[in-house]
Amino acid sequence: MKTYGACMALGFLLCSMLVERLSGRKDISGLLMLLAVVGIVGARAAYVIENWRTQFAADPAQIVRVDRGGLVFYGGLVSAIAAYFAWCIAKRERFTALSDLMCTVIPLGHAFGRIGCFFYGCCYGRRSDGVCAVHFPVLSPAWHEQVASGDLPPDATRSLGVLPTQLFEAAALLVLFALLVFAYRRWKDRRGLATGLYMAGYALLRFPLEYLRGDPRAVVGPLSIAQTISIGLFLLGAWFIVASRRRVGDGGNMV
Repeated sequence: MKTYGACMALGFLLCSMLVERLSGRKDISGLLMLLAVVGIVGARAAYVIENWRTQFAADPAQIVRVDRGGLVFYGGLVSAIAAYFAWCIAKRERFTALSDLMCTVIPLGHAFGRIGCFFYGCCYGRRSDGVCAVHFPVLSPAWHEQVASGDLPPDATRSLGVLPTQLFEAAALLVLFALLVFAYRRWKDRRGLATGLYMAGYALLRFPLEYLRGDPRAVVGPLSIAQTISIGLFLLGAWFIVASRRRVGDGGNMV
C-alpha cells in the first residue's frame, strides 16, 4: 500500500508541476490541492457505494480506511469536475481556461496511479494462463477473491494467473497523454478541444478494458458502471470537440 500511495503522490506532483509551468500561473496550487482532495473523497465514496453490502454494511468504520485500498477513478473524476466548475463560477473563470491543460496532464498522473494499483494488486484482470499473466502474492485482492470463490485453497502462496489490466491501462494512458500534448500544442487556440479529446479518448480506452477486468464489478444491465459512465463521458467529450470549433478567439462566455 505504501508503493500505491507513493505512485499517486508522484503522479500528482508531476501533474501539478506541468500545469503550473505550462500555464505560467502561480495562483492555482490551491485549486490543484482542492481537486486532489475532492477527487480522493469522490473516488472513495463511489467505491463505498459500489461495495456497501459486501464490505461496509457490517462495519461502517471501514469507510475511512483508505489505506486498505478502494478508490473508483470515475467517482473521483466526476467529483473533481464538479469542484472545478464551482471554482470557475466563484472565480469568474471560463471552464476551458485551465481545463484543456489539466485534461492534457491527467492521463500522466492516472498512469502512475494504475502502476500503483499493480503493485498493490487491485483492479486486476480476468483469469489467464497466457504469457502476460501475473500471479499476485498471498493476501492480495486477487488472492482473497479467488479463495472466497473456492477457486484457490486458503494455504495457496499466490493467486492464480490474471491479466495485468493495470499495466494495460497505464500504457494506454501514456499514449493518450502523448496525443493530448500534441493536440494541446498544435491547436491551443481551440478552447475545449483538449478537454473533449481527453473525455472521449479515455472513454474509448476504458470501455473495452472493462471486459478484461476480473475484480468484482457493479453492473447496469449488460454493462459495468464504468462502461455506462464511459458512454456519457464520450458523448460529453464529443460535444466539447465539436463546440471547440466555435470558440476560437471567443471571449464572451463561461465555457
